Amino acid sequence: MREVEERSIASEIGAALRVHDRAIQNRMHAALELVEDYPATLDALAESRISARHAMVIVEEGRDLVDPDTRALYERTVLERAFLVTAPAARTFAMQVAQELHPRSITERHAEAVQKRRVWVQDLGDGMAELGIVASAVLVHGTMDRLTQGANHIKAVAVKEPVHGDENPDAVYDQRNIDQIRADLATDILLTGGPSVDPTTGAITGALGGLAAIQARASIVIPALTAAGLADRGATPDGAIPIDADTARCLLAQAPSWERIRTHPIHGHVLATDTYRRPANLDRYLAARDIHCRFPGCRRPARHCDRDHNRDWALGGTTEACNLACLCKRHHTLKTEKPWKPVQLRDGSIRWTSPLGRVSTDPPERYVIFRDEPDPPPGDPPF
Repeated sequence: MREVEERSIASEIGAALRVHDRAIQNRMHAALELVEDYPATLDALAESRISARHAMVIVEEGRDLVDPDTRALYERTVLERAFLVTAPAARTFAMQVAQELHPRSITERHAEAVQKRRVWVQDLGDGMAELGIVASAVLVHGTMDRLTQGANHIKAVAVKEPVHGDENPDAVYDQRNIDQIRADLATDILLTGGPSVDPTTGAITGALGGLAAIQARASIVIPALTAAGLADRGATPDGAIPIDADTARCLLAQAPSWERIRTHPIHGHVLATDTYRRPANLDRYLAARDIHCRFPGCRRPARHCDRDHNRDWALGGTTEACNLACLCKRHHTLKTEKPWKPVQLRDGSIRWTSPLGRVSTDPPERYVIFRDEPDPPPGDPPF
């Protein structure tokens, strides 16, 4: 009976505002949730410290938190951020907080949610229609990134407009914007299995070149315990909604490179970043500096050596010249398997401590040697 009465009230309001009664009913439910479950948010809204959109963000993203204490913690945490940022930014933060506090792991929820993936079409009029897709966040963001890369590739080589007096009847003058090119690429890929013709040149693109060679990219933040398989906290692609731990670990295993991000233990702000894989210029620097294996007495050329972390990267060592050295396979293995401990000094020397405690120091090679010259005889010019 209450449901019928509620619908009737919603219909009255909807008729007056010319809004569908279901939309009005949804807003009524959200307003009731705000009043009953989020008193601090309601007070902040009444004091104009946040907007109505901020308040609805807090309500909508916290809807799965049924425990009152958990919901109160969620409200305090998100409301503090909502005082400082826009409603869209508050939604991203609220989504992440809700995921952290959810009683079920994101792995379980993703396994259910992925069953609801779908594609739909909505007609827009004027001969246009909208294609929508619900799928794994990683795949959708990757799809968007690939389309963006393709669009930027086309824009980079396209001829915008003909130069007066120099018109080429065979040239393709492309005046589309990025959104239009993305839409054209998406339909072309879906209909043909790959970009069939490069709009800028008219050339057919093969599987190994042109637009077909562009691969999707995504930046994903994975908590260390999740990466190690010790927890199921969700990862975050490009600062967007979290993804499940299994997908995150799968992507981590296949990633060509990854970075360690150090954060403050209390407020979570990023303090520093570090990558395990070395840039090419650092490799060249190490080869030039070390010349040979840096184990005491070894002269194997640096070009045949590994680049090894003096202090293991997994134990907090950084990927910097001050923590890297060239080691041949033999001595790299020895350092890994036995307790040989290298410490790199400020001048580039490496002080080795053997398993029995003997200390040996390997100094870096010097390309230039300065030596004292005798004073010139009296009366001779200084040069």
